[in-house]
Amino acid sequence: MKLAPHLHRIGNDIVAAYLVDLPEGITLVDAGLPGHWHDLQRELDEIGRPLSDVRGLVLTHGDSDHIGFAERLRRGAGVPVFIHAADSHRVRTGEKPKTPMGPARLAPTLGFFAYGLRKNALRTHYVHDVVEVADGDVLDLPGAPVVVGMPGHSPGSIAVHIPPADAVFVGDALTTRHVLTGRTGAQPAPFTDEPGVALASLDRLADLPASWVLPGHGAPWQGSPADIAAAVRAAA
Repeated sequence: MKLAPHLHRIGNDIVAAYLVDLPEGITLVDAGLPGHWHDLQRELDEIGRPLSDVRGLVLTHGDSDHIGFAERLRRGAGVPVFIHAADSHRVRTGEKPKTPMGPARLAPTLGFFAYGLRKNALRTHYVHDVVEVADGDVLDLPGAPVVVGMPGHSPGSIAVHIPPADAVFVGDALTTRHVLTGRTGAQPAPFTDEPGVALASLDRLADLPASWVLPGHGAPWQGSPADIAAAVRAAA
């Protein structure tokens, strides 16, 4: 789905990944679930770009619902996969601490897991080889993505600022739709390793110039990063 010039979403409000389409090539942010591979193919067909135009995939963190087709893309098309060094073990193995599930409602929770099953979540392949990045790195990819460290949801959680798309991609640093309660609006994300650290990391968003803030779960936010950071704090 096209959101704005150069900016496309793969998936939906339950689980989303993103595509930045620029003349010099394509940068992907997150890889959703394994079944989103077909959504990626359809989006590329709609914009008339071949898979060979994808120059890199940047993961906002190493959780399974963000790395879905990453290994398939890396192995099959030779596309490098970038992730913060603090999450490289997680993305290779799936090992992560257990976190309290928190509030949940039956229908949204079942809907989240049912969507995962439809998108082959049980067939996730962890990523064999990654390129590790750090806070402040500017990646040699279309749009010159800037890595913004956002620890809390995971140790290596990041936001990805891509100025030509006028967008910052935040993964699970926040959400606009709680996958377990169905509640919409800016709020903290569930399954967060260290909720207090995640709230403190919102300060990193405040000065970023962007008109779109794009989470891994929930509707795109069209507005300033500072405003959504304040809204998440208020909801917390």
